[in-house]
Amino acid sequence: MTKFTDLALDPKVLSAVAEAGYETPTPIQAQAIPHALEGRDVLGIAQTGTGKTASFTLPMITLLGKGRARARMPRSLVLAPTRELAAQVAENFDIYAKNTKLTKALLIGGVSFGEQDKLIDRGVDVLIATPGRLLDHFERGKLLLTGVQIMVVDEADRMLDMGFIPDIERIFQLTPFTRQTLFFSATMAPEIERITNAFLHNPARVEVARQATASETIEQKLFSFTPSRRDRSFTEKRALLRALIEVEGEACQNAIIFCNRKVDVDVVAKSLKSHGFDAAPIHGDLDQSQRTRTLDGFRDGTLRFLVASDVAARGLDIPAVSHVFNFDVPSHAEDYVHRIGRTGRAGRQGRAYTLAVPADDKYLSAITSLVKMDIPAGEVPEFSAAPERPRREKDDRKDERKEGGRGRSRGGRSRRDEAPREEPAPVVAEPAAAEAPKPERRKSERREGERRNGRREEDAVVGMGDHMPDFLTRSFKTS
Repeated sequence: MTKFTDLALDPKVLSAVAEAGYETPTPIQAQAIPHALEGRDVLGIAQTGTGKTASFTLPMITLLGKGRARARMPRSLVLAPTRELAAQVAENFDIYAKNTKLTKALLIGGVSFGEQDKLIDRGVDVLIATPGRLLDHFERGKLLLTGVQIMVVDEADRMLDMGFIPDIERIFQLTPFTRQTLFFSATMAPEIERITNAFLHNPARVEVARQATASETIEQKLFSFTPSRRDRSFTEKRALLRALIEVEGEACQNAIIFCNRKVDVDVVAKSLKSHGFDAAPIHGDLDQSQRTRTLDGFRDGTLRFLVASDVAARGLDIPAVSHVFNFDVPSHAEDYVHRIGRTGRAGRQGRAYTLAVPADDKYLSAITSLVKMDIPAGEVPEFSAAPERPRREKDDRKDERKEGGRGRSRGGRSRRDEAPREEPAPVVAEPAAAEAPKPERRKSERREGERRNGRREEDAVVGMGDHMPDFLTRSFKTS
């Protein structure tokens, strides 16, 4: 059996690998590292979780052992599709290069340009970056790529999915023609094949597993159900997810829950949290500091459930993930392989459960066609899609508005909260008490009053009472 000591790596690198607790390389490492140390281009195809990062990190550190970086001219370049994956590569570099004097810089979004500029100005041996931030620095005149000796493209198929291929092609053209290129991908789409033919020179092709296959250490299950109503699908799927977690019990130590849309990531995380599950979301719209805190919590075990989008969770090296839940069936078949590859890593056993409704049949067909197997059906547990929170007063007001009534009275209260309004009782004239009859007004005075007031006597307003002084009814007009 091949060991790291058989791979002609620098002794300083070997000591760091031993201190990290590794003795035996994975198949992709055992095959790719010798070709990389010979200076050849390497095209590595392997499923996620097989140790591709060390496949290029270890030979890079060995090859860069001699030489010195110049200001703004990195000696090597590693491109990663997401911030988290770039940060992960930087962590691996720190582990394996700790016995050397090599320097690095990490260029990712969400971090100020000023701090990154200072690192580049001092000169770095290894530059780890996302394509967008790398080109930003280049266009600002803060970076030159003419000194790149080794270029690595990691997770190339995810670069394709995220639309980075034009940026990758431009970066290739900015680097020297004589560079060494290490190209790694889990799948080989036709566009990826085109790029490798254009920019790699007689590469050593290393393929350690059938293209787009899942690890044998992962137990896969498909839970299909038909919603009671179409508009209840999302709610009932959340209830099914909670039921599956409860059925797993303590066996579900932690889990990554994948959703297709970022807005659904937030909703599912809030739903789980409202039911007492320790969950947090992670996706591309969140602030980088928040994403880092969430990932750190998931790694150290203080967070049990990570609800994620494909972009945020791609390439994350978290070995001890017990479960993966596909809350949504991925619309791209390749994403299924990447998702379930988050569990069952480093020889551990893992479980990958997929929730599906009838509308997902076309996506499931594409997945089974890609992985060359049917996903075993699981027994759907009983679940109740009860309301996720008690109804509140404002929900009642919404219902009233839907029924056609205006939900609020002018006083700001709901109409159903008001006491029934009583109709005003008709005014009944009480019989007048017996008293001395009033002197009858003269007809001329009565007619004059009607003329001045513009109305007849029977139209007069009633309500002054019997105490009205007599002089108010008299006319003061002199003839």
